[in-house]
Amino acid sequence: MLPPLLRQVASYGYAVFDNGDYDLNIVGIRSKNNEANKFDDLMTCTYKEGGRWVSKYWPCTTDPGLYWLDNPSRIDGTAILVPGQYRGTYVLDKHRGKYEALCQRSGKVKVFRDSNKDNILDMDPNSVVEGFFGINIHRAGSKRKSTQVEKWSAGCQVIADPADFAELIVLARMQLEKRGWGKFTYTLIEEE
Repeated sequence: MLPPLLRQVASYGYAVFDNGDYDLNIVGIRSKNNEANKFDDLMTCTYKEGGRWVSKYWPCTTDPGLYWLDNPSRIDGTAILVPGQYRGTYVLDKHRGKYEALCQRSGKVKVFRDSNKDNILDMDPNSVVEGFFGINIHRAGSKRKSTQVEKWSAGCQVIADPADFAELIVLARMQLEKRGWGKFTYTLIEEE
């Protein structure tokens, strides 16, 4: 039987991966709290190990920080990932050329564009665009858990604690080693 989170993912019509050990289901859960600059979302990874389901949960942000909301790097506004399933879109690669992360290299994603330069996360369906935007899954600081998003995210999915992030990367490597699959699917859902 699927764990509750994966039953929820399946209820949206999204794929659930259960083809043996280390077939990773990486799911972000965006909090109902729409306040910018907080690590108030969850990054999850659910998979089988020895035929039994295992679930990991880590504090993250699925939203950009205040710095990028106030100072968008693009004229059309700061990116906010649209909830959905992005099949095979992520690969292990260097985030900004610095350290290994799950990087958007092999598929497009959809983002809202928030262009009014305030501290409110605007998710206007009329602003949605699709493309390659470098919406990576990475960590905040390298030494300790971060408490404010600020510059850590301009649209990326960012895990607050480097130790938690390291655990996700170990799991990604296990999928690559044990299954031989180098592409990763990311599913973003909203808290119910």
